[in-house]
Amino acid sequence: MARQLRGDALERVSEVCWRIPSDYKSGMRVDGLIYADDRLMADIRDDPAVDQVANVACLPGIQRASLAMPDIHWGYGFCIGGVCATDPEEGGVISPGGVGYDINCGVRMLRSNLVWTEVQPHVSRLVDTLYRDVPAGVGRTGKYHFNPTELRQLLGAGVAWLRDRELATDADLEYAEAGGCLSGARPEWVSERAVERGARQCGTLGSGNHFLEVQVVDQVCDPVAAEIMGLRKDMICVMIHSGSRGLGYQVCDDALKDLRGVPDSYGIALPDRQLACAPVHSPPGRRYLGAMCAAANYAWCNRQLLTCQVRDSFATVFGRSWEQLGMSLVYDVAHNIAKLEEHRVDDRVRQLWVHRKGATRAYPAHHPELPAAYRELGQPVLIPGDMGRASWVLVGQSGSMEQTFGTCCHGAGRRLSRRAAVKHAQGRRIDRELADQGVIARARSWRGLAEEQPAAYKDVDRVVDVVQRANLARKVARMRPVGVVKG
Repeated sequence: MARQLRGDALERVSEVCWRIPSDYKSGMRVDGLIYADDRLMADIRDDPAVDQVANVACLPGIQRASLAMPDIHWGYGFCIGGVCATDPEEGGVISPGGVGYDINCGVRMLRSNLVWTEVQPHVSRLVDTLYRDVPAGVGRTGKYHFNPTELRQLLGAGVAWLRDRELATDADLEYAEAGGCLSGARPEWVSERAVERGARQCGTLGSGNHFLEVQVVDQVCDPVAAEIMGLRKDMICVMIHSGSRGLGYQVCDDALKDLRGVPDSYGIALPDRQLACAPVHSPPGRRYLGAMCAAANYAWCNRQLLTCQVRDSFATVFGRSWEQLGMSLVYDVAHNIAKLEEHRVDDRVRQLWVHRKGATRAYPAHHPELPAAYRELGQPVLIPGDMGRASWVLVGQSGSMEQTFGTCCHGAGRRLSRRAAVKHAQGRRIDRELADQGVIARARSWRGLAEEQPAAYKDVDRVVDVVQRANLARKVARMRPVGVVKG
């Protein structure tokens, strides 16, 4: 684990931003910036993740600053909540640690035309049906099985491949980040072992912090933006959080083995071996990017097939088709990914590889990549909280492009490690505590709920307040959980 940053090395930039100066550590090419208020910083200051922000600042080709969002906590190489953009024309590198093991772990949100008074009498049956019909848990497989040829086609085409098989609609593609597909995918560079692991896991939730949550819109902060997104108070929504499952994990694991010794061969000195990287234009760099894009496409397909099963479960409980229930996609965002994007740096537009690890894209209005319906508004930003409090929908603001390469936070962020959370839960029934708060929780294990208990997370309302104050994203609506399915 990285050494601890000296507390006096942090310099205040604003009410919600702190700087690690580039002279803090030998090898830093840029400053580090952390977005947090005083109360969040009181916890963040002692987290070794802060030193990881300084380590990332040492990567070749890094632009502006090494960034961290208010949901920052320690991760592999990069902190969770970390953002880094590199310029391949200046020797910029790609680092699997800046994407993570769960490639394109992300969140999508479905709205409905149901309201809480209509659903409340049926909520127990609804959650039980979702728990029965949506595969969740470590190693669980689902009803969608693909042979190697089919799976490699899926890896190359993303959600469009499912649309051609009537498992997605045009709207499902339109309202997913990047249309549910990264064009740089090279399925042939995904190992046989990764393909084998992914063959029966597409359309499964997984474990850890992944979840399926039934929510009620309990607060609308921006009525105009909410109307454009089709959201209104007391509406029932569903949030799905999952990624690329065993396939993505294997792609990352394969890449880290492939990159052993690569930094040394290119004369790249790293403060932490977990920052293993390769120049973007190098053969190992291209191999990782091609496989990473393929795994990202798998993750979008995974969330799409989870959506199909959620829609079917709602139709079963309420006796109407998902179309009649209005269960359309609000948006789908990735938060463990690297993408080639245009950004202005030093008065020049550049093509940069933006690493977002536990961080969400937050493009402002008029960005050409946004769906037509959101072009004048800005990108919906989905921020899940914890099982007992709330989640948020925001919309990207201009400050994100000016400060953070079009990025904001991805969730509340852990304040307790999984081990500490389990210790904290000894002798308790988290499911009963949640039931007392009006949340029905179903999970494959006691440990799964213990690791993800509300006390393990920061207050999402405070985290979201920071990104709004920093002009990265603006609050649109708040949702409270009423039903949760966990692995």
